[in-house]
Amino acid sequence: MPACFRIWIWGDAHVGTDLQYGRESLAEAFRQSVGSDPNSPSFDWDVALNVGDLSGSQAAPTDEEGREVVRQYRALATHPREAVYDIAGNHDRSHPRELAGWWFCRWVDPLGEHPEYSGVNRDRRPYPIEGTWERYMFTVGNLLFLMMSDINEPTQQRGRGDLGGNPGGVVSGETFEWWKQQVLGHPKHLIVSVHHYMLKNTTLASGPWEGMQKRPDGSWESGYHGYKPEGTSQGASYLYWVGSVPDAEAFERFLADHPGRVALWIGGHTHPLNPDDRAGGKPITATRWGTHFINAAGLTRYHSHHAFRPSPMSRLLTLREGETKIHVQLYLHTDDYSRRGWYAPAERWLTLPRPFRHSDPAKVFRTKRRQTGPQVGSPPPAPPPSASIV
Repeated sequence: MPACFRIWIWGDAHVGTDLQYGRESLAEAFRQSVGSDPNSPSFDWDVALNVGDLSGSQAAPTDEEGREVVRQYRALATHPREAVYDIAGNHDRSHPRELAGWWFCRWVDPLGEHPEYSGVNRDRRPYPIEGTWERYMFTVGNLLFLMMSDINEPTQQRGRGDLGGNPGGVVSGETFEWWKQQVLGHPKHLIVSVHHYMLKNTTLASGPWEGMQKRPDGSWESGYHGYKPEGTSQGASYLYWVGSVPDAEAFERFLADHPGRVALWIGGHTHPLNPDDRAGGKPITATRWGTHFINAAGLTRYHSHHAFRPSPMSRLLTLREGETKIHVQLYLHTDDYSRRGWYAPAERWLTLPRPFRHSDPAKVFRTKRRQTGPQVGSPPPAPPPSASIV
């Protein structure tokens, strides 16, 4: 049987919000993955991608919530903390008058620069990273992960509470140029782009004003996202700002001009109500410009407008050595919508532009971290002829 490599993608844990309701959104998911929860099926994974919004604060996140995030990360039992690769979401942003990204760098710490706070040891990374907290990369064979954090838009000082960050997603011009350079400079790699926000008109509710709901009088109010009249609520559901240009569509134009150069775009931000949510006529997994878009949100149950309370979920991606198919599964972490565990109707088999290759097939993917605990789960089946393939 070909060797497997599994990527667990999740985000929008909003730890502080769910804790107010007695729920450990992050730790619960970790316990379920390793079989510590007798009511939930376990599953195996090699690396995890956190697409942001560990914080649940409507203002700038605090040290108190940072300590809680670190505490819940300690629920990892069979994997080192460093097997999770993190980016910042809009709720992880610091206040515009604070040092950019200080909370994320102190408590989440992708570079391992503040182990006294985060507990992260960069030498334990199964795959070393290169870059900054705002943008970094790592490779697994011919997979190239481009990790981009959401930041405050410098031209917008109002929008969300004391934070001042507008609701729409933000990438600096420097990060966009870095992303283009990596994509164009690695034509033989399978590019996996990771940002907190999805791109415009890809997955559910990612169109203009689709994060809001309209009142009978035609005005707008909160929906999936909070309505902020002094922010950019029209773009609250997608990556809106690039290089301080509003509604820039810079990534979208690049992908249209280079179809298939990016294999996957992984994000979150908009919490689907359930796996079958089709807000704006768009699903949670979509394909445009030869790129597969996967919304991984979210682990939270309570961080939302009451009428838009989501079913906590995450996704598992499985690649096989030498194959072009990637298996995408959806895991429900509660029984709110359906029985917890794998939700079969959301399962997909996607086609990659080239086969997955590991740089050292003789090195079993799990050997480094399996010393810390037992293996759980088993390899998924090969795609049946009748499976949904995109």
